[in-house]
Amino acid sequence: LGTPSLPPPAPFAVASVRFEQNATDQDVEVVFEVKGGKDGLAKLAVVAPDGRTVIDFTAPDASTLGMRQFRFESPEPPDAAQLRAAYPEGVYTFTGTTAGGQKLRGASTLHHKLPPAASFLRPAAGATSVSIRDLQITWVPVKNLAAYIVYIEQHELGLDLTARLSGSAATFAVPNGFLVPGKEYQLGIGTVTPDGNISFVETTFTTAATE
Repeated sequence: LGTPSLPPPAPFAVASVRFEQNATDQDVEVVFEVKGGKDGLAKLAVVAPDGRTVIDFTAPDASTLGMRQFRFESPEPPDAAQLRAAYPEGVYTFTGTTAGGQKLRGASTLHHKLPPAASFLRPAAGATSVSIRDLQITWVPVKNLAAYIVYIEQHELGLDLTARLSGSAATFAVPNGFLVPGKEYQLGIGTVTPDGNISFVETTFTTAATE
């Protein structure tokens, strides 16, 4: 009898690489996201188009059950050309092994082109006395997007809200009851290309002290 053939590698639940920009802070980073599925990963490797291994993870002991989900972020060098050289465009290959021995494989293509950032219309950047009720976040539309990401955070109160909208959206209604009077909030809008690259722009606004 011949040796039984091994099953082919299964796909990762998530295996992606993208460029991400904070246009407000003028920094760019590379982001890898990986999810193995229900089982933890005992091994994970990501190989760049030029053959270099850019991620190499091994769980220290089988008793840890591996790690199910990863998000790796590169440094944010002041010279974006240095980042493009370190992470060239092309197909990145993902391979892994779960704690149970299942082999996984995936691929994701990195593109360097970033989308234009959105421009805030309402509330205006740094606005004060913003009503806590019926607030509509609006922005100047950007063409040829896959999606927008809108987030609002208030760190003192531990509040955060994130929404992913279609690429044709130009407004987001903040749910009534989320905002409270007299607090400063951080507002961000991300423009997302069909390739997955994202450009964020951030500002703050302050709600009215009384309603």
